[in-house]
Amino acid sequence: MSFDERLHNIIKQYEELERKVSDPGSLSGQDFARMSKEYSDRSLVIGTVREYLNARADLESLREMLEDPEMKDTAAEEIIATEKKIPELEYAIKIALLPKDEADEKNAILEVRAGTGGEEAALFAATLFRMYQRYSESKGWKFEVLDISDTGIGGYKEASATITGRNVFARLKFESGVHRVQRVPATESSGRVHTSAATVAVLPEAEEVDVHIDEKDLRIDVFRSSGPGGQSVNTTDSAVRITHIPTGTVVSMQDEKSQHKNRAKAMKVLRSRIYETRRAKIDAERSAARKGQVGTGDRSERIRTYNFPQGRVSDHRINLTLYRIDEIINGGELDDIIEPLIAEDQAQKLSEGE
Repeated sequence: MSFDERLHNIIKQYEELERKVSDPGSLSGQDFARMSKEYSDRSLVIGTVREYLNARADLESLREMLEDPEMKDTAAEEIIATEKKIPELEYAIKIALLPKDEADEKNAILEVRAGTGGEEAALFAATLFRMYQRYSESKGWKFEVLDISDTGIGGYKEASATITGRNVFARLKFESGVHRVQRVPATESSGRVHTSAATVAVLPEAEEVDVHIDEKDLRIDVFRSSGPGGQSVNTTDSAVRITHIPTGTVVSMQDEKSQHKNRAKAMKVLRSRIYETRRAKIDAERSAARKGQVGTGDRSERIRTYNFPQGRVSDHRINLTLYRIDEIINGGELDDIIEPLIAEDQAQKLSEGE
C-alpha cells in the first residue's frame, strides 16, 4: 500500500468514526468512550493529511498549467512553494502516525536521589527537584510532593512527587538517569570545583487496572517517622514500608502523619515502579537491535552535566550544549532540552520504520 493510499484509508476510517460518534445511541457507553477518544486522537492529524493530499493534487494541476504560456510563470512559482511544503507535511504526518507509547498520556511519579558527592550531591538533588517543580508549574501541571528526606541544611537525600497533567510522562520520560553537577560548593573555602551527582527517575503513574497487586504478596512494616539525623518528628508509628515479595521492590513513605495516607502513597509508588519495570523489559526486548537510543530509562546512565562555572548544560545523548544554565535550572527553558530529545527519538523511530 502506497503512502497516499494509506492516507485515503485514514480519512475513510475517520469519517466512519465521525458517523458513529455523532449517533451515540447506537453504541454502548464503553464503545462510545473508546471511539470518542480515537476520534479525538485522529482529529489531530486529519487536517494535515487533507492538506497534504490537496497539495499533491494541486501540484499535478500546476504542472499542467506550465503548458499555458500566460500561466507559466505563476505556475512555476507555485510549484516551487508546493514542492517545498509537501515533504514538510509528509514528515509531520509520519511523526503523528508513529506508534504511541501507551504510557505517554499518563501522569508521572518523579523520584530524585542524591548520588556521589555527600552534602553537595544532596543540595544538587534539591536543586533538580525544584527545577522540575517550577517546570511543572510553567506547564500548568499539578506538582504534589509525596515524600522528602532532607539533610537539615537544604539538601535532599531523596524526594518524590506526583505530577498530574496532559502528556506529563511523554515530556519527562527522557529525564531518567544520572545528572552530574560541577560547581564550587557553598561550604568550599578554597574555591575548588567539585563534581557530584543525583539520580532522577520518572515513572508513569500506574492505575490499578495497569498493575494488579495481590495483598498476600506484600509485607507491610510500620515505624516511627524520623527527621534529619534520626530526630523523631512524631510519636506514632505512622511511617510505612511496603515490600513486594515477588519482585523485591521496597517503598517507604513517612511524609504524612497518617499511617493510612502513607500506605496509600506508598502503594501508588509501588504500583508505578512495578509497571515501569515491566515496560522497561518489553522495551528492551523490542529494542535489542536498536542503536543510539535517546534514553533507556536506566538510572545508572549519565545523561546530563550542569557546569556552573561555565554556565553550561550538556546533554550527552544528543551532544547538545546550552549556555543558559540559570534559565534551565529555573525551569523556564527546560523545553530547550526536552524538545530536541523528543525530536531525536521520533527521528530514530522513523528511520527504524523505513
